[in-house]
Amino acid sequence: VQLQASGGGLVQAGGSLRLSCAASRRSFTGYAMGWFRQAPGKEREFVSSIDSSGSTTYYADSVRGRFTISRDNPKNTVYLLMNSLKPEDTAAYYCASRVWATASVDDKDYDYWGQGTQVTVSS
Repeated sequence: VQLQASGGGLVQAGGSLRLSCAASRRSFTGYAMGWFRQAPGKEREFVSSIDSSGSTTYYADSVRGRFTISRDNPKNTVYLLMNSLKPEDTAAYYCASRVWATASVDDKDYDYWGQGTQVTVSS
């Protein structure tokens, strides 16, 4: 089972980034996917999730209206488009897959995790 996150980087406040998470078919097909983040000294927090079909999505209040999650099932990839970035969005971002079709906002419901990609937003 492999999840490979990419797309992080350094961006100025107000800018945009698109994160990608490439998964092996075994850890993607029929599974819900989620994005979480962890800033230094803070707990890991939910960012966004999407069900296996892509029809249902969830967002943390802090990112709703700025971030968009999507998935391309034939490519076994989930994306997180992040617009209007703020310094408080700075964190390591992790993708995760859940051995269940329905999405969840609880990190305990996810079974497989990627290695994380760093997002740094300068003011």
